Parts: sequence; C-alpha cells; structure tokens
Amino acid sequence: MRVIAGTARRLLLKTPEGLDTRPTSDRIKETLFNMLMPYLPGAVFVDLFSGSGGIGIEALSRGASKAYFIDNSNKAFECITGNLEHTHLREKAVALKQDVFSALRGSIKDMADIIFLDPPYNQEYERRALEILRDAPFINEDTLIIVEVPLKNDMEYAPNLGFEIIKQKKYKTNKHIFIKKAQ
Repeated sequence: MRVIAGTARRLLLKTPEGLDTRPTSDRIKETLFNMLMPYLPGAVFVDLFSGSGGIGIEALSRGASKAYFIDNSNKAFECITGNLEHTHLREKAVALKQDVFSALRGSIKDMADIIFLDPPYNQEYERRALEILRDAPFINEDTLIIVEVPLKNDMEYAPNLGFEIIKQKKYKTNKHIFIKKAQ
C-alpha cells in the first residue's frame, strides 16, 4: 500500500499483519480522493477505525490541515504512528489508541470537515457511530461523512438518525456512502 498523491506521494505504508484490517486498494483510494479533492484543502479529517492510517495519511498528503486517527488495536496503532513518522506528517496528526465510540464522545476537539468510517463489516458499528455523531458537537450540516460498507448494506436507517444520503459510489464488493446531517 502506498500514498497516491500529494506531499507524501509514492511512499510505501505498512499495514497491520493479519485479517483484522482491510487496506483500501489504490484504485478505490484514487476514486475516493478524486471526489474529495474540493473539500480537502485546510480540512480537519477524522479517520475512524483507521487500521494502517492510509486514508487519513492520504488526506494529509493532499492538503488536509489536521487528521485524527482512531483505532483501539495495538497493531493498528503502531502501524499508524510508524506510517505518520515515515511520511513526515506526524505534526499534523492526532493519533488515538482508543475505542471509536468513546473517542466520538469526547476526544475530537476540532470541528470536523470530513469523517471517514471503515468499520469491521457486519457488526453495525456504522449505525452506532452515526447514533453518536447525530449529537456530536464537532460536526454540523457541512461535515461530510463517508462510510465504507459491503455492497449489500443500504443504510436506509440514516434519515431516521437525522442524516441524508447524498451520494453512493459502488465498487466490486463494497461501496462508499456519502452522508450529511439533515438540515
């Protein structure tokens, strides 16, 4: 896995060993960040269930001013901090070895512009996160939330939680759902 573009372009990133994480492929990452480019310059980016930190690092490399990396796995946290040092992006990062749901209740101190969730599949963690985000003080109607889920997930419950689905991008086995707080 590598950084696709920006200041850390072409640098290789480590990924946690084992099957606990699903690193995002270069092709999917490129597609995602082509869609996010208008929102990235100066943005505060939140990478939940960070794994290797590859998505948040890509955001920093492409112009985000700050990124939060949140994962409670020891292997993931070591990977994230090592990758931040390797890419020279550590000073723009807040890496938290913490449960995502606890972090959403008090560890994010900046207004978030973009939140990316790539939770373990089939655990309904995305729903739990949205239930907390609904009342979080660090998001507003302009905050873009992207959730990576399997293709079969439709997240039809999002409007009942106070969110609107604004776009979906489908890939072979998964999709990104773009959500904003309903106005």
